Amino acid sequence: MDWLLAALGLMLVVEGLLPLLSPSSWRATFSKLLQLQDGQLRFMGLLSVTLGLVILWL
Repeated sequence: MDWLLAALGLMLVVEGLLPLLSPSSWRATFSKLLQLQDGQLRFMGLLSVTLGLVILWL
């Protein structure tokens, strides 16, 4: 369970870096993401999950 909390904490740190360091870039990127189709977002989610699983496997 400790590794799960550590992973969650690390994810929150990484996710918070861009809005902390460059809020205008984060806002522009987020607005571009809102314009994507559902299928494109699902594909990005699939890639993210796959990459995360590969990293955990290594």
